[in-house]
Amino acid sequence: MNSSIACNLGAKSKKELRTTLLEARLHAARGPGINDALNRRVLDALKRFAPQSVGLYWPLSGEFDIRAAIAIWLATDATRRASLPVITGREKPLEFHVWTPDMRMQLGAHRIHEPTSGEAITPDLLFVPCVGFDADGYRLGYGGGYYDRTLAMFRDAGKVPITVGIAYEACRTETLQHEAHDIPLDAIVTDATWYPKEKETA
Repeated sequence: MNSSIACNLGAKSKKELRTTLLEARLHAARGPGINDALNRRVLDALKRFAPQSVGLYWPLSGEFDIRAAIAIWLATDATRRASLPVITGREKPLEFHVWTPDMRMQLGAHRIHEPTSGEAITPDLLFVPCVGFDADGYRLGYGGGYYDRTLAMFRDAGKVPITVGIAYEACRTETLQHEAHDIPLDAIVTDATWYPKEKETA
């Protein structure tokens, strides 16, 4: 599935575009070498932005599994901290609770694994999973609005983390329908490159 097809569907509805991109993501996730390339770019992002704390996500079907890269990053400095999202209500922003690779997990809303630390933090850098994205840094999610509410909350509190989207190159569209509440990410990394292009490392 190429991006021009996804773009044409986007002109019809986000729902149709989301369905197409979810299929494209499942296919891309099985590609040889693609996950290795994306793992390297995640590590590059950690080196480039040099956070002391990061927020990541528990991978759902077709999402890139970022946990191995974060485990490597944590292992090199005992002062670093990682956190995972916790859903506290359907219309509420996410909370990010401290997570370690060996931590016991629990099932939360939507049957997504959540950490059991109970310690909420505001990460310096937030990795955001993308169903799809465009070259200007806008993402398409699942439609629940959790990340939109969360980023708006951070902005209102004056504690905005660096936001880095994680996506497969196959899920890039030429344009997305931007709405008033949409907030572009600082960067998006894929198996092929960085977006926006000026964010690309040498």
